[in-house]
Amino acid sequence: MALKRNNVQITGSGPRSMMFAHGFGCDQTMWKDVAHAFEDDFRVILFDHVGAGLSDLTAYDSKKYSRLDGYAEDVVEIGRALELKDAVFVGHSVSAMIGALASIRAPEMFSELIMVGPSPRYIDDGDYTGGFSHEQVEELLEFLAENHLGWSAAMAPAIMGNDDRPELGERLTNSFCSTDPDIAREFAGVTFFSDNRADLPSIPARTLVLQCRQDIIAPECVGEYVAAKVPNSEYVLLEASGHCPNLSAPEQVTAAIRAFV
Repeated sequence: MALKRNNVQITGSGPRSMMFAHGFGCDQTMWKDVAHAFEDDFRVILFDHVGAGLSDLTAYDSKKYSRLDGYAEDVVEIGRALELKDAVFVGHSVSAMIGALASIRAPEMFSELIMVGPSPRYIDDGDYTGGFSHEQVEELLEFLAENHLGWSAAMAPAIMGNDDRPELGERLTNSFCSTDPDIAREFAGVTFFSDNRADLPSIPARTLVLQCRQDIIAPECVGEYVAAKVPNSEYVLLEASGHCPNLSAPEQVTAAIRAFV
């Protein structure tokens, strides 16, 4: 059931499993440049969050997915269906926190957690800098609700960064545009209003935080904050810019993951 619902695809062969999870507005294809590199050593697991890619849209439930825990529950269900133990979870953007919640819920399932551009809270709060004000997030979500395609065309290149490589921004724009607009609007709200700072000290898995420079979604200070709060963590600042190094610098992401695991 979970494997069909989340369009789970398995490749490679190895004694351990490595699961890749995509960020908001994306699907599992965003990981293919990195995931492919691990197929000789790991059983590689790719999937789509409900509402993304080729997932079962009829399985979407606004109540269940009104919190990131609903997505984490899906990850654990997939893991149980595949009998995962001591696996590696690689999560991009909001999926870094989804993976954190899954590892807390099922500590035996993931022994290593790799967070790519994580943010436990996107909105500034007192002395915590998330990168956005509450008003900015409200405006962002209002724009998304009014004009999904316009929002995608404006935001994707900014999120991607790497202005000298416009084809990357186009790839992300196309991905955003192909997402169900109603689900995208709800998922964006859940993502940008989430606050998982209190969960970080409870993460049981050995954790790698991969951070990019000039990331407008998750600035360097946020990655540093995550690494400081997770008990058994390492922090690596990549020689890459923007929020999607899985697309813009897959070799660097692959090398960092390989060195860690």
